[in-house]
Amino acid sequence: MQLVEIVKAINRKASVLILDEPTSPLTIKETEILYHIIEILRKQQVTIIYISHRMGEIFDLSDRITILRDGKKISTCNTKDVTREDLIRQMVGRELNETYPEGANKPGDTILELKEVYGNGLQNISMYARKGEILGLAGLVGAGRTELVRLIYGADKIEQGEVILNGKTVHINSPEKAVELGIGLLPEDRKLQGLILELSIRDNISLSSLKAISRWTVLNKKKEQEIVDENFKYLRIKAPSSRQLVKSLSGGNQQKVVISKWLAAKPQILIFDEPTRGIDVGAKHEIYLLMRKLVEQGICIIMVSSEMEELLGMADRVYIMREGKISGEIESRNDFSQENIMNFASN
Repeated sequence: MQLVEIVKAINRKASVLILDEPTSPLTIKETEILYHIIEILRKQQVTIIYISHRMGEIFDLSDRITILRDGKKISTCNTKDVTREDLIRQMVGRELNETYPEGANKPGDTILELKEVYGNGLQNISMYARKGEILGLAGLVGAGRTELVRLIYGADKIEQGEVILNGKTVHINSPEKAVELGIGLLPEDRKLQGLILELSIRDNISLSSLKAISRWTVLNKKKEQEIVDENFKYLRIKAPSSRQLVKSLSGGNQQKVVISKWLAAKPQILIFDEPTRGIDVGAKHEIYLLMRKLVEQGICIIMVSSEMEELLGMADRVYIMREGKISGEIESRNDFSQENIMNFASN
């Protein structure tokens, strides 16, 4: 779909082409194709404005960089004259000494186990996740990672196999059942599946906990506001008030609203599907810190990410998927490497 959008833009024979986060849903091979197309257009004297939160792309492709923050231009510089650290500092307005916060906690008991699960195009999935750990799901685009978390969340049907939660077999046949069992999902596409854009921040945050703050279908407005105020402050959502429409927020603040919605529901398992897609460096760091805090509280996080650095920096353990199956597991951070993951993902 993204490649079709890019081809459509190119076919207009424009003299100025704006590419806004063009590679976020692309595979490595598709990204290489885009790089090649950009080189051809550059030689044809097409001006390209390339918007991206991925530092590697900015340095690979650009001649000049303009940094924006809070709706204002901070600076413009030649790419060859700036370092990655300089760029990040100007983007966030402060020093970020560590991109991925260290985790000192030790995972606890197994909270979720899948035994020979089939469904949604997946085959023979057996895996486990523990309390207080970040479990990474790696693999190339189309390997089945999102399909797997949708099965766990009850969005798609499990055809065969067993799901065990806290030592008991459960049947998660709907998202409603998953929420009831303490499982939350931050979907890959937050605008389409994670938020109701025409509603306020407050209405979105309280969505997953309406049963807990209602009596006989009548919403307790006071309880709702207490939950909203607590999470609004805790996640430092940047908005004048919780009554602001969520569609007007930046990508990072929209993601914070999705996270707030699930924290209000008191989950025991949180699934993050591409947690930092389309989010600036400063907001990424805040989300990473939050993820670490959550696992320290004993919450289990299952994280799907297409960014290799993110997986290696945040996960405590990684399953790798290929063609709808689990092709490997890396149990120790000492064995984490891009080479190991790619071997399991592509061989």
